This record gives sequence, C-alpha cells and structure tokens, in this order.
Amino acid sequence: MKELIDPSNLPQHIAVIMDGNGRWAKRQGAARVFGHRNAIKAVREVTEGCAELGVKFLTLYAFSTENWNRPKYEVDALMTLLVHTIRGEIKTLMNNNVRLTTIGKTESLPTDCQHELAEAIRETAGNTGLTLVLALSYSGRWEILEAARQIATEVRDGRLATSDIDETLFSHYLSTDGIPDPELMIRTSGEMRISNFMLWQLAYSELYMPDVLWPDFRRKHLYEAILNYQQRERRFGKISEQLVK
Repeated sequence: MKELIDPSNLPQHIAVIMDGNGRWAKRQGAARVFGHRNAIKAVREVTEGCAELGVKFLTLYAFSTENWNRPKYEVDALMTLLVHTIRGEIKTLMNNNVRLTTIGKTESLPTDCQHELAEAIRETAGNTGLTLVLALSYSGRWEILEAARQIATEVRDGRLATSDIDETLFSHYLSTDGIPDPELMIRTSGEMRISNFMLWQLAYSELYMPDVLWPDFRRKHLYEAILNYQQRERRFGKISEQLVK
C-alpha cells in the first residue's frame, strides 16, 4: 500500500486524536489503563511511518485539559505511563531523526513529567526529520483564549494597534506558531468529533475518522488515511474550476 502513495502530494502536517483506548481495554476485559499501555505501539508505528514517508509534522493529542476531570487513578496512571514512555522512546526518536516538542499548558503536568519532556526535547533538538508535537494539557479553546489575552495586553500597553490584528498576526500568538496547519486530521475509533482540538488550525483540514481503535492502529492504517487524503480535492472555499491551472 505504501507504494501507492504519491510522495509529491504528502500532507506536511498530520494531526491525530488517539481515541479508543478505553473501549479497546474493555473488550479485553481489562481496566482502561491497559488500553493506554497498549497504545504505545500505535504511537511508535505512526511516528516511524510519518518519518519514513517524509511528513514534516505529526501532532498527537495525548492529554486534553478536560482529561484532568477523569478519575484520579486513571490520570495518575497516565502521567506515570507518559514519563516511562518518553524515557523509553528517546532512542527510537534519535534513530528516526525525530525532533520532539509540545503544545499545551505543560506547566500543569507533574514535575517528573515536565523534567522528562524537557530532557527529551533537549536531546532531540538537533534532529532534522519529522517534528513530533505532543499536545499535553491542551485544548483549542484554551489556546485561543490565551492568544486573545496576550493580544489584549499588547494593545493595552500600546505595543499593538487593533488595526494590526489579522489571521496571520493572531496565528503567531497560538502555541503552534511556526508549525503549518494540519492538512489531514485523523481521529480513530469512528467518533465524529474534534473534541476541542486545534480549533483554529483545523479550519480547512481534511478529516479522516476510521473505525479502528487507537491501540490497533498501524502503518497500514496511516497509509490508508494518506491515500484517502490524496484522492480529495482541496478547494479552500473555491469551486473546482478555479483550481484548474
């Protein structure tokens, strides 16, 4: 299937809502945390698959601001898992020339998580292939509100005029400044929601929502998503005839 992909029409940026861990665990008769543990292989497969293809950015929605409302034992287990996973995956990131970065309110994460993230970001900073973006303690509305607050402060202090505010300027105040908007957003498990994820950036993204649960997601599913993307006509509000060169 990989050979069918047109390398000249790859999405620069793929964003993923990794959904279905809890349902996957339930089907195995296990606790939800078991699903989160088994999701690590899917993360590795998609990261390596994107790196091999030449995709420039991959954003994984790892933990939303709303996820803090889950039962404490699940949140604690997720945070512990996050620390161990980051520590264990640095070698894989280095082998695949992957640079790690994050978006979100990461200062709200436990201290050990912050330390592991900072270390992994530092160690992979020189890598020049895929940039893997982990969205942690992130939500789209939070991000937009933060940008609005910063811009309001700049205007109040006279560093910015209201006439200066346009889409380009606003995007510079988002946590994704310097990262292109995703051309393709994948949400696993068949749910048809974007769940407060990259609300600004997904404005013209192609959405792909397969029924497969995240722990079962493999490279072949990534290839299917990209092939589906390559069959679509991206019009950005125009009509087909306007796109003909």
